[in-house]
Amino acid sequence: MLVFAGGGLGAALRYWLSGVIPRFAGTDFPYGIFTVNILGCFLIGFFMSALEERFLIAPSLRIFLTIGILGGFTTFSSFSYETISLLRDAEIFKASLYVIGSVSLCLFGTYIGSALGKLI
Repeated sequence: MLVFAGGGLGAALRYWLSGVIPRFAGTDFPYGIFTVNILGCFLIGFFMSALEERFLIAPSLRIFLTIGILGGFTTFSSFSYETISLLRDAEIFKASLYVIGSVSLCLFGTYIGSALGKLI
């Protein structure tokens, strides 16, 4: 339930912020989602570090904040955190494979999905 509630809140925040940013920055670039992704990555790095290393909080609150709110806000934050975790564990090859594979295969998947969607 915590992930569900946090995810809904995060998705609503993403929708709101990605609509507000273009009003100020323009619409010639996806500034809204770009900002959401950067902010989400910053926040997951901050919360995971602060909550694991400095402040002990209930695991349920950490799940609500990170997987719930930030997961709903942007999955890019989870991607970034997993990559940093691999790098922190000196898993350079796995981190590189994860980044290259995720970006290229997700773009390819979106392209194929879009192409197939046009056929229907």
